Amino acid sequence: MRKLTFAMNLSVDGYIAAPGGDIGWSVPGDELFQWWSDRVGATGLALYGRRLWETMSPHWPTADQQPGTTPAEIEFARRWRDMPKVVFSSTLSAVDWNARLVTGDAVTEITRLKGEDGGPMDIGGATLAAAAMRAGLIDEYVTVTHPVLVGGGKPFFTALDTWVNLTLVDTRAFPNGVVMTEYRTRR
Repeated sequence: MRKLTFAMNLSVDGYIAAPGGDIGWSVPGDELFQWWSDRVGATGLALYGRRLWETMSPHWPTADQQPGTTPAEIEFARRWRDMPKVVFSSTLSAVDWNARLVTGDAVTEITRLKGEDGGPMDIGGATLAAAAMRAGLIDEYVTVTHPVLVGGGKPFFTALDTWVNLTLVDTRAFPNGVVMTEYRTRR
């Protein structure tokens, strides 16, 4: 059975995007960018909601060909392109860049994918992750907390009907006050 992890940047007050979808506060420094790149390199399958897909797919497929691109950005772009992806959307008609589109029930498909053999899965996008969270499908939560309060926007966590008990697995401090915490779901 595959492990499913929800990992994203968030503000101290728990948001992955400020009002209006602003994520400018979460631009990673070099060390954190490399950490994210290594995660992408180790991901067996990435699950994207439509909004996150629309944020990532216009830039990363060709980022390594842009003038002034750093070696770290080149590496991330190549890893991102190579990583298999599933995009969940009821409004998109097609996806590319080593991705396939799922327009049906996300929870049913994520459950099926978890039952397959293969490397670990990462889920991205608050709306998609919320559905998986409510269904009890997420095995690990990784919060990369930036020292900023945004006051509202898109929350990392969704409202739940029952508690989810977690065990702290790892922590790491990055420059500029960013802290990563990794929790495993206790079942």
